Amino acid sequence: MSEGPSKRKRKFAATRRLLLKSKLLKKAAAMLVAEGEEKEREKERVVNESYPPLQLSGMSVQELQELCKELHRKIDVVDEARYDMEVKAGKNEKEIISLSQKIIELKGIKRPNLKRVKKTTDDMLGACTETSRLTKADFKANLKTVKKEDEKREEVTDWRKNVEAMSGMEGRKKMFNAGQ
Repeated sequence: MSEGPSKRKRKFAATRRLLLKSKLLKKAAAMLVAEGEEKEREKERVVNESYPPLQLSGMSVQELQELCKELHRKIDVVDEARYDMEVKAGKNEKEIISLSQKIIELKGIKRPNLKRVKKTTDDMLGACTETSRLTKADFKANLKTVKKEDEKREEVTDWRKNVEAMSGMEGRKKMFNAGQ
């Protein structure tokens, strides 16, 4: 069986699209790599311009200490600026969240479509009559009532009197009779 001309054309078009897509993906990947390298070179150039390399050779101890103090002052300034930026960013994030919540409240919540519930005519009539209200109110009357038994509590007496009463033969006789 030979393939028809239209089927061959479709196969050719599909393979051509795949080739074009693969070429585009290769080109995009190459462009991403080049862009990353360009950003890296730009970053290195800016760092070299902003912070020239330190010349520490030939400096005395006093000069090195002054240089360290100067670097610490610069670090403190940068840290303050970074902290201020973090606080501003946090405030902006909170404001964005509150504004998005207000937008949601203004739009209103989408309510789901209600499903139809089929009721029989008896159910509908029962809902309208007062008998259904009575049966609902009667619900508690149909429940079993459980009476709580009061636990017998032993009276707390002075333990010394109990010891005196149980001492001797009379006490042992009472205990023997109580066991039977």
